Amino acid sequence: MASANGTNAQAIIEAVREGRLDARIEVVLTNKEDAGVIERARRFGVPVEIIPSKGHRNRAEYDGLVVEALRKYDVDTIALAGWMRILSEVFVNAYQGRILNLHPALLPSFKGATAIADAYEHGVRVTGCSVHLVTPELDAGPVIIQAAVPVNGTVDELEAQIHRMEHLIFPQALQWYAEGRISVDGHKVILAPAKGEVKKIDYTQGCLVSPALEEKI
Repeated sequence: MASANGTNAQAIIEAVREGRLDARIEVVLTNKEDAGVIERARRFGVPVEIIPSKGHRNRAEYDGLVVEALRKYDVDTIALAGWMRILSEVFVNAYQGRILNLHPALLPSFKGATAIADAYEHGVRVTGCSVHLVTPELDAGPVIIQAAVPVNGTVDELEAQIHRMEHLIFPQALQWYAEGRISVDGHKVILAPAKGEVKKIDYTQGCLVSPALEEKI
């Protein structure tokens, strides 16, 4: 599910096509009729559902339509790849424990839609991106993986670097989920060891990643 340009959706699609992510993408759903993700998905032959978010009585009514659309595709897992809407309990309850969200900051810091600009304006020296399991509370679910990005240059340069790391950590988190290696103890995500041999990469493109990215050997 994506609301804008769709570069993270493309990163997920490419990870599937290259055999790095054991998943099947059933549909890309967007709430914007002019979202860039539409063309990206269609370029790869992925079905697209466009459900405009304007004109509904409330968030729950809209989310009910989204859930109905997703059920047509027998979806079992949701990847929020730049979904710029707060989910209602209607949606979260329908896919409880099966929704992964990408957030452009090191949670629990800088929650919300303007996280990159907020971190930059706050003057932090390091920010980054996180993938977490979704709960009813905004940007508060258990964190699966994070990448720490130094704050250098302009806010646009920072945003570009965060996006580059997002394209690495989101497919990785989804792969761990697909392998059944993610469990939650309280608020902490426990990642089970890999079954086969993997190369671990905890530092790339000048950024620290934890847990380390994995490449099959």
